[in-house]
Amino acid sequence: MSKVSPKKHLGQHFLVDQNIARKIVEQLTLPDGVEDVLEIGPGMGVLTQYMLEHKEYRTTVLDIDKESIAYLQQHFPALGDRIISADFLKADLSKLFPGKFSIIGNFPYNISSQIFFKVLEHRDVVPEVVCMIQKEVAERLASPPGNKAYGILSVLLQAFYTIEYKFTVHENVFHPPPKVKSGVIRVLRNDRQSLPCDEKLFFSVVKNSFGTRRKTLRNCLKTYNLPPEVTAQPVFDQRAEQLSVEDFIALTQLVEQNI
Repeated sequence: MSKVSPKKHLGQHFLVDQNIARKIVEQLTLPDGVEDVLEIGPGMGVLTQYMLEHKEYRTTVLDIDKESIAYLQQHFPALGDRIISADFLKADLSKLFPGKFSIIGNFPYNISSQIFFKVLEHRDVVPEVVCMIQKEVAERLASPPGNKAYGILSVLLQAFYTIEYKFTVHENVFHPPPKVKSGVIRVLRNDRQSLPCDEKLFFSVVKNSFGTRRKTLRNCLKTYNLPPEVTAQPVFDQRAEQLSVEDFIALTQLVEQNI
């Protein structure tokens, strides 16, 4: 097998620039205690080849594309049984790794947000993610409060991770070229072990707050039937994108006390 055909339904755009591939792999820092790195969607191994140069960690690759799996088995025999044929979104990660592991990959644009929601679920064992995603999404995840790009996943991810926007990748270094630019980010677990509020309620408050961007929190959070004396507080005059993670924690605590 000489190459893998990119499949539109899997959102495949294969990176062909070797310098950029090496540069992406170089963003991995492996926090203390991490000996495993999982690559999501390796395709034809453009990142994998450089990952295998690093003996300080074990590389495991996971792809839903059977053609990619066959290609990797043929061209990267050193990986052995660490070539996994599976859908990351459905995979039981606890069966793949006994301890902590970093994640790397050129994520398909159409499931990048879903990948990060799964990372959040496994945040205690995933201290680091290095990935290339759609530039607009990368900027959103790394965006501070007060920015129009700042949204639901920005808040939820930044509650537990520090996000660094590393560099932009142009369309012409892919086969086939996507219609948008890509961005590489590094997502590193912060020191917050748990939220000082109900976590499910926090997620709910954040999602509802961004439900209608142009409305104030007073309108967005009507679903909680908060007393008028609570919604009269100044925070309810603000819009969701104005609030930091800490502000959302305080808001969740306020909701929690009054429902």
